[in-house]
Amino acid sequence: MSHRREQAFRALAQKVTPEVGLYLRRRLYPLPASDLDDLVEEVLIVLWRRFDDVPDDAEVAWSIGVARNVLRNAQRSARRASAHVARPVGADASAEDHVVADETVRAALAALSDEDRELLTLHAWDGLGPRELAVTYGITENAAAVRLSRARARFEAQMAEVATW
Repeated sequence: MSHRREQAFRALAQKVTPEVGLYLRRRLYPLPASDLDDLVEEVLIVLWRRFDDVPDDAEVAWSIGVARNVLRNAQRSARRASAHVARPVGADASAEDHVVADETVRAALAALSDEDRELLTLHAWDGLGPRELAVTYGITENAAAVRLSRARARFEAQMAEVATW
């Protein structure tokens, strides 16, 4: 391992760790908060292994894409474990419950597909634009912009529907 590569990785880790940590913290539920550091560490391990694949101009977005996959794997493992062992569910509310105070917005978000909700929250909560979303999802920037536009339209339609309840 070269000293230069190690220094470059340390710089990358310092740049992306805060954003990855925020991303994971907001979406950690139903995993316990104590898993956060382990998940961030797992993301950094993947980044080290795939260091040469990290795009120079989209390090944070690429890292959030890795974090997204790491989190999904951890949540899937937790669901499998809970199917075999009954364990008490924590009183922690989801990230949406903590962030979204307006019942109309909460209901509209809940009515969306998981993919639309994830896309909109990556855009709104994590500040990812179409370019970064493209890196996160491994698609073209145009496809990301189209998906975001369609997700917004479905969200607005849900908002209008929920408001009439």
